[in-house]
Amino acid sequence: MSAPTRRRRWLTICAITASAALVAIPAGASSSGDSSPFGPRVLGQLAAERAQSVGALAPSLKGEDDGDDGNEADEIAEGADQYAEARTSPGVVAPGAYGAAWQSLNKLPNSGGSWRNVTDLPYNSDDPRYRDVDSNSSGGSGNVTGRMAAMAADDDGYVYAGSAGGGVWRSRSGGGHWQAISDRLPAQSTGALALDGTGRLWLGTGEATTNADAYLGSGVYVLTDPHRGTFSSRARVGGDELESTTVHQLRFGGGKVWAATSKGVWSHSTKTLKGAWKLEFAPNPEFLPGGSEADDPDAPYKNIANDIAIDPKNPDKVVLAVGWRSGDDYNGFYTKSAGGTWTRITSGLGDLPTDPDGVGNVTFARSADGSRYYAIDQSPEQLNTNPDSGLEGFYVSKSGSPNGPWTKIADYQGLAASGSALTSSGYMPGVQAWYNQFLTVDPSDPQHVYAGLEEVYESKDGGGTWSTVGPYWNFGFPCWSIDPAKQTGDCNQTTHSDQHGVAIGRYHGKSFLYVGNDGGVYKRPLGGRQDASGHATDWTSLNDGTIDTLQYYSVGIGKDLDHGGVSVTGGLQDNGQSVLRSNDRVMGSNFGGDGGDTLTDPANGCNIAEEYVYLTIQVTQNCAVNDGSWIDDAGKATSYGVAPADNATGEARFIAPLAADAKSPSTWIAGGRHVWVQTHGYAIRSGDEWTSVYDLGAGHTATAVAASGGKVYAAWCGPCNNQGFARGISVGNADGTGWHDITLPVDGTVPNRYLSGFAIDPKDADHVFLTVNGFSRQWTEGPGAGVGHVFESKDGGTTWKNVSKNLPDVPTDSAVVTPNGGLAVGTDLGVVYRAPGRTTWQRVGDLPAVAVLQLKLGPDGSTLYAATHGRGIYSIKVRDCG
Repeated sequence: MSAPTRRRRWLTICAITASAALVAIPAGASSSGDSSPFGPRVLGQLAAERAQSVGALAPSLKGEDDGDDGNEADEIAEGADQYAEARTSPGVVAPGAYGAAWQSLNKLPNSGGSWRNVTDLPYNSDDPRYRDVDSNSSGGSGNVTGRMAAMAADDDGYVYAGSAGGGVWRSRSGGGHWQAISDRLPAQSTGALALDGTGRLWLGTGEATTNADAYLGSGVYVLTDPHRGTFSSRARVGGDELESTTVHQLRFGGGKVWAATSKGVWSHSTKTLKGAWKLEFAPNPEFLPGGSEADDPDAPYKNIANDIAIDPKNPDKVVLAVGWRSGDDYNGFYTKSAGGTWTRITSGLGDLPTDPDGVGNVTFARSADGSRYYAIDQSPEQLNTNPDSGLEGFYVSKSGSPNGPWTKIADYQGLAASGSALTSSGYMPGVQAWYNQFLTVDPSDPQHVYAGLEEVYESKDGGGTWSTVGPYWNFGFPCWSIDPAKQTGDCNQTTHSDQHGVAIGRYHGKSFLYVGNDGGVYKRPLGGRQDASGHATDWTSLNDGTIDTLQYYSVGIGKDLDHGGVSVTGGLQDNGQSVLRSNDRVMGSNFGGDGGDTLTDPANGCNIAEEYVYLTIQVTQNCAVNDGSWIDDAGKATSYGVAPADNATGEARFIAPLAADAKSPSTWIAGGRHVWVQTHGYAIRSGDEWTSVYDLGAGHTATAVAASGGKVYAAWCGPCNNQGFARGISVGNADGTGWHDITLPVDGTVPNRYLSGFAIDPKDADHVFLTVNGFSRQWTEGPGAGVGHVFESKDGGTTWKNVSKNLPDVPTDSAVVTPNGGLAVGTDLGVVYRAPGRTTWQRVGDLPAVAVLQLKLGPDGSTLYAATHGRGIYSIKVRDCG
């Protein structure tokens, strides 16, 4: 397979799970040793990977019989779905698991210590200091933060941004100077935001982008005074009907609020928050909780709703867009018949498809005067047979009725010709239309439309012509250069790629467009300027550092030899690797794309190894500082691709484990199918320098590795989903001797769930702690789920003891033994700590309900750092943990 691009993560199909996350299915990846200009970022390489994936993951399209009753859940490729597998396997998780865990966590005693937000300052993706071969600096996105799933804005200058994993934020000044307003809720994942006619702000929790790290929610909430108030769990609408769902859209009409969710379409009165939600329509109700097929592994795929269109002239006329984006027999548009039952629309929509193969993820938008309806449609058939795009098209109903007739006004070829950056075969507009969609209409002009896919498009004539006002990036345009004196050459700033949320609001009498994407929030004047290529000249990033929703997978800390103090780095969802030197007022980005695990030399914070995905590892010994001169002289590159062989064969997990020996930082351990060791530290220059010291076995992939004094622990799974899930532990030495598989007893001493991490006692390598993800058998309906999340061995892993005690039943992601002998554990809802000599746990500080995917100690051991997947990196003194 060709060298991977660092920039793109979501290349193929994904799948929803029944619990914590939604699963992504990527194409394979390989070592990025290409030294050609922007070799890892070349769209041609993206296209090659995309092309290889098409067909391999074909859904159950009409006429095919694969024995799974029209669902592709059991065809999902091994890969990025591990984020969800970790929380669901070996079975399906019952609704309410996270709510119960949050209540349990809040009942723990609190350490009283306070966390410090390390990353609450601007993060410049175009920082001119870091224009090395594996950076995206100069692409034009500017300041970024974590993924924004939804937006809302009013005419008084108030803007609301709903993040994927870091809650809802408010600006009182037309964007910027943000304040978190949902920290008291048990779910920080946003699916939808909407202002109703009285000015109330409605929040649907649970991100519905169906990607690998999207969390389920706890329902719908209302904020009566959004200008001044904050969300409270007491303001939840209805009961627990929408707990453990995702909410794709909230729409209003006829005195009702309608919710398109992962469990069908529901409605509730807008006049009162009391009373249960009404299930309006579920295409396969037997798969809902309490139904006869609720325990089926395919249940999460069977009732997905995407949007609701309400006729402005008659709110009793409603059209539902329902369907799983990769294809199922129930996909389509539905409306109420005269008898009051919902029936599929099989004809009469004009150009808008009615066949299940042509209806996937759909977004509607209505003009303010009711004269027009617009729609975006992603096609399951296109997604799985067309290597260029999954987009069926953009459409307009000039009657203003959602029943049409609809006319097609754009396809991916036309959008590619509108100034798009995505013109290479295999990666064109709509290639990720299942993940990227927004649509809105200028309130004062029904023919002025904005649409979001990977890029932002604008039409001023009702879809007759389009301009790519927010291109994917500026690489490849004639105006671009890597000149460190400029942000993006002579190009204007663009937005970050991958669009999700949109709103139109006014500030100081002027109307603005607000977009939310994988890089945060951006705005431009509603009727803004364009250059000759149709690109906007007036985008402004609103990611000013007061909004920190960065989604870290990892954190690394090392001494800053140039400035004193420490340098802090971390790998991020779609925002590369951040680097924060001790004297910085702005973070920089020295590696692009998705950033997975990271290693940072405790003695020198500019010695860094960063993983992309599938063990694609880059290393630098100068923080990847570079002025871009490598583009003319390849010998001036200062970062190097050093992936072990499991990267090329695809035998590593999407975010694969990487660790340094605690006693010998030059000895690294990497886990794929094999346990890999290299002993050259940050001086490694080639993937050939890795040695396989143990083969975990065909179909097995490492989920965690750790080493101390030459002793190595490796956990694995395979299969890793709920179709025959299995896990194990192997132990041996870094020199390749003494390797053996641990016999884990069938009595459930160590549950049959995902093994997420090890923490080795620095005083005794045979004394080790194991963290276990997922939920215990109370919630997980799968074989051997067992109980407990933290286990201890004092004999090198031969025997284990459950030491969970009063630890909440919550997915557990990482652990570290503190210098005083305490044990800190990162969970999906924050950090807990067991003090030396104690057997019970307490909560560390009061982080919001955010996943802590990795914990590490600073160079002197006195400070604990937490990589959160939605609220940046935090630190706390070990002495304040309890």
